Amino acid sequence: MSTEKLQNIIINKAKELSSYIIEKRRHLHMNPETAFEEYETQVFIEKELQKIGYETKKIAKTGVLAILEGKELGLTIGLRADIDALNVQEENEVEYKSRNKGKMHACGHDAHTAMLLGAAKIIYEHKDKLVGKIKLIFQPAEEGDGGGKLVTEEGILDDVDYVYGLHVWGDNDAGTIETRVGPFLASSDSFIITITGKGGHAASPHETFDPTSVLVDIYNALQKIISREIDPLEHVVLSSPRLSGSDAHNIIPARAVLEGTFRTFNEEIREFILKRLKEVTEGYSKAWRCEAEIKLHDPAYPPVVNNEEAVELAKKVLSALDTVSEAKMTMGGEDFAYYLKKTKGAFITLGTRNEEKGITAPHHHPKFDVDESVLWKGTAIYALLGFLNCFKDIL
Repeated sequence: MSTEKLQNIIINKAKELSSYIIEKRRHLHMNPETAFEEYETQVFIEKELQKIGYETKKIAKTGVLAILEGKELGLTIGLRADIDALNVQEENEVEYKSRNKGKMHACGHDAHTAMLLGAAKIIYEHKDKLVGKIKLIFQPAEEGDGGGKLVTEEGILDDVDYVYGLHVWGDNDAGTIETRVGPFLASSDSFIITITGKGGHAASPHETFDPTSVLVDIYNALQKIISREIDPLEHVVLSSPRLSGSDAHNIIPARAVLEGTFRTFNEEIREFILKRLKEVTEGYSKAWRCEAEIKLHDPAYPPVVNNEEAVELAKKVLSALDTVSEAKMTMGGEDFAYYLKKTKGAFITLGTRNEEKGITAPHHHPKFDVDESVLWKGTAIYALLGFLNCFKDIL
């Protein structure tokens, strides 16, 4: 079968599956589960895959893996969808509104899961044409808990030649496809600085070791790391939006806490900031006779850096579907970064913003939603990339 014919079959089948994809997405949207608590989601995915014909395996605590091998040897392709929700109370008044109080698919992982399930149907239906091996990876706990790291630690990517991740993108017009070579999403490190001093009455500050005052010095010094110690041409942001201390206006607390995050695309700069964060915190604490404790969120996400070869292959294969445009770098983080440290791959976005339908809320917002009419394109993207081995004449 010619490349063009197979591409058209996949694209047309994805369009036919639009209702299926939307139905599965809505079921998942109504039943959101957060990181490493995706038990019902896991069961749902397994049942859907088994109905199609796949054998499934539980991975990364609450994730699912399905593998399909072709009759001929070839590359192993990994296709990843994250499946977890967020601790957000949904404010959309829609028929598929979240039924779980305080939980919501506010980042589109329900759409990712549904789109990959759709691709699973296409791939299995045309398994006689499959060359090489496909791994369908339904990953838990992307939202800050490092499910991607666990997937790599379990060896799931050890034999994968190329891996692709897809994300709905609320900033881009519905149906648009984007990716880029090199740095795409930033690293993401979070920190909590706790300063312990000696509390007392606000009228007698000389009898205290004021931890709030120390944290203010640290807050300002951290910003100077960015403005005075790092090349302004580099992409770096450090924010410390949460400072907590006294519960009353006239009490100097014995303890104060500063929480924040910093992001960059440069691993050397990331290590430098970590070093200076410790030095600045310890220096000011010691100067003002307080004690300091720094906690770093584990895991911290590395930057997402797309492999050039994987991007170019994707662009060629997806050209039958639509133009793949150049994506902008973003300071958001993604644990797909762990996959890309392990093997070649690329992170791709599908625009889902539609102003005419009122779908404009940003990711992680209580009114976030996606234009479901374009989700079939995501299924087509996954399926076309799954058949990468079959398109050698255009690669």
